[in-house]
Amino acid sequence: MMEALFQALTLSGGYNARVVALGCAAFGLAAGALGCFVLLRGRALIADAAAHATLPGLCLAFILAAGMGWNPRSLPLLMGGAAPTAAPGVLAAAALPRGGRLRDDAAMALVISIGFGIGVALLSVVQSLPVGGQAGLSSFILGQAAGMSAADAWLIFWLALAALAAVAVLFRPLAVLCFDADFAAAAGLPVRWLDLALLGLMLAVTVAGLRAVGLILVVALMVVPAATARLSTERLSVMVPLAGLLGAFAAWMGAGLSAAAPSLPTGATIALVACALFLLALLFAPARGVVAFALRQRRLRQEAAMEARSA
Repeated sequence: MMEALFQALTLSGGYNARVVALGCAAFGLAAGALGCFVLLRGRALIADAAAHATLPGLCLAFILAAGMGWNPRSLPLLMGGAAPTAAPGVLAAAALPRGGRLRDDAAMALVISIGFGIGVALLSVVQSLPVGGQAGLSSFILGQAAGMSAADAWLIFWLALAALAAVAVLFRPLAVLCFDADFAAAAGLPVRWLDLALLGLMLAVTVAGLRAVGLILVVALMVVPAATARLSTERLSVMVPLAGLLGAFAAWMGAGLSAAAPSLPTGATIALVACALFLLALLFAPARGVVAFALRQRRLRQEAAMEARSA
């Protein structure tokens, strides 16, 4: 296992392994960078709702492909099926709380429950098909990078780079929107369209990461690296690239571990690596870490005691 892990992490395990590692790292880079805006805008649970709402589309695309005689495991086809069901879920989770109809958490719970419930029901239909045993749809639930082809990895790679380029182009208006939406509207920025653009990027990154991370944990790679970076810096211009690098490292390391031990689901492994980085930052971050806070408190108590004695 150690030799396989070394080969996966050093990109020396063959062409397919190298491309898969690079595809996962590119996805982590895009997810981490976008996650900063998702986190600051309070859209993390909407991303989770979008991920769960992809399952009905995946199943419907598989059923359609099987019925038409196409390859039901084609990643572009399955991604194309996931997006049309995830998009209404994203819009519903964002629209239902308006006007006081529902609380935010209730709207997102409703979308998650409906989307995942329909998806699980359709999974039973998939399993009843003659090719159901070969569906491989479970890899879209928990993620499995080791089973990706080079073509799949290149598709994820280019989708991730396109999303990252969009984040770079929209950096300034999204930054204003996340920190002060009222000021953004007063400054003439199209707040509604920027919100839709952020939701669209969330949807694109979610769909791109389904094969590698899985629909249950794809949101982890958007939120955890961003939260880790937030502990380490106060500046958004530093937070975004730092979160991207943390996401890329977590995805690369998690994909390597999953490739070395194929029984490990890629999504869970990547999420655990990202959580380990978060715990390190929580403990040792120079500004907001637990250790730094304890040292500051200790220094303040010592200064207060010295002032009391001198008085």
